[in-house]
Amino acid sequence: MTERPSTAVRPRTAIVAAMAQELAALLAHLDGDFTVQAHAGRRFHVGRLHGEPVVLVLCGIGKVAAATTAVLLAERYGVQRLVFTGVAGGLAPGVRVGDVVVAGSLLQHDMDASPLFPRWEVPLTGRSEFAADAPLSEALAAAAAQVLAEPGHYGAAGLSDEVHALGVHEPALHQGLIVSGDRFVSSAGESVALQAALPAALAVEMEGAALAQVCHDLGLPFAVLRTISDRADDSAHVDFMRFIEVVASHASAAIVGRWLQSLPGR
Repeated sequence: MTERPSTAVRPRTAIVAAMAQELAALLAHLDGDFTVQAHAGRRFHVGRLHGEPVVLVLCGIGKVAAATTAVLLAERYGVQRLVFTGVAGGLAPGVRVGDVVVAGSLLQHDMDASPLFPRWEVPLTGRSEFAADAPLSEALAAAAAQVLAEPGHYGAAGLSDEVHALGVHEPALHQGLIVSGDRFVSSAGESVALQAALPAALAVEMEGAALAQVCHDLGLPFAVLRTISDRADDSAHVDFMRFIEVVASHASAAIVGRWLQSLPGR
């Protein structure tokens, strides 16, 4: 008896980034025909990536932008899971430029409704950290580990002289707490203060924890994948955009692509 190919509908994945440069390499890999739908000031690219149904969208920078986009993706596009990708500043010792961090949980470092609620706790939720979806995060971490073990495939030109010049040498994978806030942490003083207050934090960025709260409310599985662009200190502005173009965007495309290609039922 000849086995027929599966006709099951594949889950639709949302892939979100805060900056155009972070999304560019993923958009370049969209399969064949896709549509672009404008809504709420955003452009939603609806199609397939490595054969899997996706919606790719630029959400904009900051927590409100991320939260708005997550709601639209769930309610208007009916996505079954969401992956946020882009760059972050390294906080914990040993988290270096070029490393990849997959969030285990996320926290808003600028949330403070004390004394009514404990510092960092989101009022009326009873929690300060929101956990990412464990199976999805583990699958992305496994894909990242594979990509990082193949230096020739990391970035557009592998570990080229330019990639080395941007501070990337032996990129490693980390999993754990990522913290978010509505400010770009770019001074040693701010970085040291965050490390002291939140010693478990691996990295800092501006969107993930807000997205995590929304996905928790909606019951939407999500993961956050970040490439470390700087150490969130006084050098954080140096070659930032070039790092995204040369390293981070291609790292995201390679890792997300590897994960999509490994999904069950393909």
